[in-house]
Amino acid sequence: MSKLLLGIILSLLILLTVGGNVLVCLAVCASRRLRCLTNCFIVSLAVTDLLLGLLVLPFSALAQLNDEWPLGPVFCNFYISMDVMLCTASILTLLAISVDRYLAVTMPLRYTSIVLPWRVAVAMASVWTVSVAVSFLPIQMGWNTVNGTVQNQGPWASERKCRFELNGPYVLTDSLLTFYLPLVAMCWTYLQILRIARAQAKRIVSARPTCTTTYNCRNNPPTTTTVVSSVTVVALREHKATVTLAAVIGAFVVCWLPYFILFTVLGLQEHPDPSIVPQYPIVLWLGYANSALNPILYGALNRDFREAYTHLLRCRCPLNSGWRSRQPSPSVTAARDQLTEVTLLCGHTPVTCGEGLTEQNVMLQEMNSRAATAAIQFANGNATTDVNGNERSS
Repeated sequence: MSKLLLGIILSLLILLTVGGNVLVCLAVCASRRLRCLTNCFIVSLAVTDLLLGLLVLPFSALAQLNDEWPLGPVFCNFYISMDVMLCTASILTLLAISVDRYLAVTMPLRYTSIVLPWRVAVAMASVWTVSVAVSFLPIQMGWNTVNGTVQNQGPWASERKCRFELNGPYVLTDSLLTFYLPLVAMCWTYLQILRIARAQAKRIVSARPTCTTTYNCRNNPPTTTTVVSSVTVVALREHKATVTLAAVIGAFVVCWLPYFILFTVLGLQEHPDPSIVPQYPIVLWLGYANSALNPILYGALNRDFREAYTHLLRCRCPLNSGWRSRQPSPSVTAARDQLTEVTLLCGHTPVTCGEGLTEQNVMLQEMNSRAATAAIQFANGNATTDVNGNERSS
């Protein structure tokens, strides 16, 4: 009964991983608004997690539910190599996404000239090169074992067992390159993104007048309207940004940190068969769960992806369904909404993907300047302003 329940849970996780990442790929293919250079990283992440769900997770479930490995030692080593390669590629792609977002926020006007197609291709090729280098090469050469022989092969290997042997040098190299260093880099880049987003929002509020004076008609006396405090609005925006970043980084840390801690400890102890450690299958599947969460964290938290998901799940193609493009609002509040959306996730805006980010930052700069001018004129009594900073003659 316990194995039946475990099999159902693992099957649901596999279906969620495969279905969610297929949905991401279909959303990008079906919607023109999502076909941009920045989304290459999102699609690469989805393809990596999809391959993990198709080529690795079913065999991991098989090994978990059966006491013996029925597919032979050669396929066992191939399966373990695919497991390490795809998990590594998924983690390094998350790092590439965080670096892409950092460049977009810190250098918005130069972003489109820095992030070029060939550089994106080089970054993706580097991800897969490192992934292969820490998976197929050492496992097929026996560099990960204590005695230097290929695991699961030879007369000394346990029959009908699929073991992932570990030694100290391999574990330290693999964990540093594929988790600990990427984790530090991701935390630093996302904290910088949050800091810049908050600073931009505060500059907008500091340049915005707190009240307006308007004329109902030419001969009527003026009426003064107090505008709702922008500080409250910005506090809500900052809270949303903080929650979003906490979800992105928190899910990554919660899913992978327990595995790599145990992975490092067992490797330093040169454990011959980590799979027999009771905690190992639990932390391994917790790491797998990150591939099921990625479509939600890097897709569903973005407006364009959410709308594409909705149309696809309703069996309506976004390309032909009359999906109306959202025009950017001229208000400061809407600009802050779009700023939070742009800086934290995929980087595409309702206008375009990479170019939209630049246009959005230019728009925010223009709004800062316009609001500051309007505030000076209001103080001098020369003109009145409405909520959006548009001037009206006295």
